[in-house]
Amino acid sequence: MTTTTAPEKNVALTAGHLPKWVPWALFAGSMTIAAIVFIVANASGDIAEFNIAGTLFFGMVLYIALVLVVSGIAESRRHAIDRLMTALVAFAFGLACLPLASVLWTVVSSGIARFDAEFFSYSMRNVLDAGGGAVHAIWGTIIITALATVISVPIGLMTAIYLVEYGAGNRLSKAITFFVDVMTGIPSIVAGLFIYSVFALIFGPGIRMGIMGALALSVLMIPVVVRGSEEMLRIVPNELREASFALGVPKWLTIMKVVLPTSIAGITTSIMLAIARVIGETAPLLLTAGFTHNLMLDAFESNNGQMMTLPVFAYTQYMYPNASNPDASLDRAWAAALTLIVIVMVLNLLARLIAKVFAPKMTGR
Repeated sequence: MTTTTAPEKNVALTAGHLPKWVPWALFAGSMTIAAIVFIVANASGDIAEFNIAGTLFFGMVLYIALVLVVSGIAESRRHAIDRLMTALVAFAFGLACLPLASVLWTVVSSGIARFDAEFFSYSMRNVLDAGGGAVHAIWGTIIITALATVISVPIGLMTAIYLVEYGAGNRLSKAITFFVDVMTGIPSIVAGLFIYSVFALIFGPGIRMGIMGALALSVLMIPVVVRGSEEMLRIVPNELREASFALGVPKWLTIMKVVLPTSIAGITTSIMLAIARVIGETAPLLLTAGFTHNLMLDAFESNNGQMMTLPVFAYTQYMYPNASNPDASLDRAWAAALTLIVIVMVLNLLARLIAKVFAPKMTGR
């Protein structure tokens, strides 16, 4: 009777190929080492002073060196070069994300101290020291941004529809495209000065209203909505339009029932990009909406109708802190910045939900 023995199983580290967990272990180890170095270097121990951007940068550099050495020892030279290039691509991606990670870390660590119930339920009326909140600025931001969106989206979307579906490269569409491109690059202060000058001619100098801020933001939003929606409408296959026309459906109904539903996800993303573009603007709102410590909900109030917004609130708290307690003003400024980030994040989540609900459903046969 002969017995057969199972062939000896090669160990992955000596078989010419690294196990899948090794690159991840090297990455985690590199980040841990970099974090320990920066924690030790942070003599104050303040979490807000921790250099997360430096940790990610030097962690990635250490990871590239380690993965190249380990792969060169355990694998072939070809595998080592392949892992090096993969690590460099990941490093480039991480380098592009460093500013975002640094900003998020700074805002969250500095603004979480005043991210409390009082901040969202009180205004700055009669507040001379610590305490107070930004409820008046939050409502002002929501109202002004909502009005700007209501003004900008129909104009921008209908302009994009004309350029794609009706313009067909004529002179008017070329002129519109040129002016939209010019408007995309104008400084935000110019939009504020334009709206302020128009209202000053009608109501007199010194006028400040919430609707003025909404109009100034809409000047900045419209070109973003036009360009984004135009690109989304152009990628809709012409076969869908032709199939609708073959069934005798008129053009306007084809646009409403076929073209727009097909591109709704991209159009929604374009609208959200436009909102994110303007929701943090400060200069045009300083000129048009002004600033106040009181809660103002009427955007059309012309008699002392100044309306505070979160960007202006953060600017005034940072630039003009309370003399007796400047740290309280800085905490409110950071909390306002964190609130802006949260609002943009919530709006993006709502936009994705809306796009998912209204997008055409693909059903299999």
